[in-house]
Amino acid sequence: GPLYYLFAATVIVGAGNAVNLTDGLDGLATMPVIIAAGTFALIAYLVGRADFSAYLGIPHVPGAGELAILCAAIMGAGLAFLWFNAPPAAVFMGDTGSLALGGALGAIAVAAHHEIVLAIVGGLFVMEALSVIIQVFWFKRTGKRVFRMAPIHHHFEQKGWAESTVVIRFWIVSIVLALLGLATLKLR
Repeated sequence: GPLYYLFAATVIVGAGNAVNLTDGLDGLATMPVIIAAGTFALIAYLVGRADFSAYLGIPHVPGAGELAILCAAIMGAGLAFLWFNAPPAAVFMGDTGSLALGGALGAIAVAAHHEIVLAIVGGLFVMEALSVIIQVFWFKRTGKRVFRMAPIHHHFEQKGWAESTVVIRFWIVSIVLALLGLATLKLR
């Protein structure tokens, strides 16, 4: 119904902003976007096939398999971009790139009817956005900070982690969350 349109818009806008908040270190947002796009390429392919959808017990979305091509394009563009965005970055994504890629992931999740899986697969983005929300809320309420700095990747930098350590560890978290998101397809 009409509430679904509001929900879908919230997913798309939220995903865009969450990816934007994550894009604070060289290569930090790029690889998780590539990983999420790869995960959704597989999900889109599966929901686009009636036989796989029936086997997995997930809703079949006719034509969703075409989204796998879009996901593959995002992956390819992301890998090419990462070549120049890896530390030390020569090129930066900026708001235009991060908002567009996050919005694209949100739109793909909505089109594939796997919005909740996006929250798992994109858990890193959720964590980054929540760190900002928590920091602002808590500071306005108490005048104190929960984190040394938000988004949380800056908190870890303030704790003494090297930029490359933060980036690589966040990439690892993204891989684990992608696998967890894929596991939910069968563990229902």
